Amino acid sequence: MTSSITPAQGADLLERVRQAVATRVVGQDATVSDTLVAFLARGHVLVEGVPGTAKTLLVRSLSAALGLRFARIQFTPDLMPSDVTGVNVLRDPTKGFEFQPGPVFTDLLLGDEINRAPAKTQAALLEAMAERQVTVDGVSRPLGDFFTVFATQNPVEHEGTYPLPEAQLDRFLIKAVMPYPSREAELELLARYERGFDAERLHDADMKAALSAEEVAALRGLVDHVRVADEVRAYTADITRTTREERMLALGASPRATVALFRASRAVAVLEGRDFVTPDDVKSIAPAVLRHRIALSPELEVEGRTADDVLVALLDRVRAPE
Repeated sequence: MTSSITPAQGADLLERVRQAVATRVVGQDATVSDTLVAFLARGHVLVEGVPGTAKTLLVRSLSAALGLRFARIQFTPDLMPSDVTGVNVLRDPTKGFEFQPGPVFTDLLLGDEINRAPAKTQAALLEAMAERQVTVDGVSRPLGDFFTVFATQNPVEHEGTYPLPEAQLDRFLIKAVMPYPSREAELELLARYERGFDAERLHDADMKAALSAEEVAALRGLVDHVRVADEVRAYTADITRTTREERMLALGASPRATVALFRASRAVAVLEGRDFVTPDDVKSIAPAVLRHRIALSPELEVEGRTADDVLVALLDRVRAPE
């Protein structure tokens, strides 16, 4: 079954989404692209950035632009798994227990400060991410086709946090980094506030959806039909395999990371309006796919090096097909 839209039409639809999000979020074009890639590839996103860089606003705006349902969970140390998945309640003894769905039953779920929840609660979300279903009292309940987790975390503040286990980190297709905006973007932000813009008083209903549900589904369908040449497929595998041989890394990327890079590269091609993947597609998205799946050696951490530093050097060494 082929997609109902062409790659060029897909690129036009995605540009409409970008423009809609840009009416609210300023100076984060790269992060918007990363989140769109993950959504198209049916993957989840970990968004890292200091407070005040519009992480929540980005996800709210993206859900509104795509015309999808949105829910937000503020993760705290006392958050219980039932606060995420839902719970069976007894409202009428004659009818028995009735399931009260939790916020996980949505399309785009924002898990704010996910690393503040204890391991038991993180595990409840892990099932939803991995299997797109939740189990409550032995009954499994499926989530929607568009279900996607956008989790945020603060890279600076560690007090009162629970580091995400490697198994859960590996479930995020992409780790997007929200940097400080440029000077020009920050000046534009101030100009918008002067004209009456206020992120804290926005309502998602105020933004008209840029796409219909059918168009969103068609965009995801495009990804499934993007062609990947044998040499590009080999290049993808060579990148992840090289991380396992890198002495500067204590942990290399898993085979799941290879699949994730493959999926994300196809989504990049759709974003660019093509039905085939180029080596540049793979190289451009590799840091976002791999930065949370590798672990630096203690020596590099002492030197203040980052995962991106290592990945950039590694990508320069892996020979790309001509």
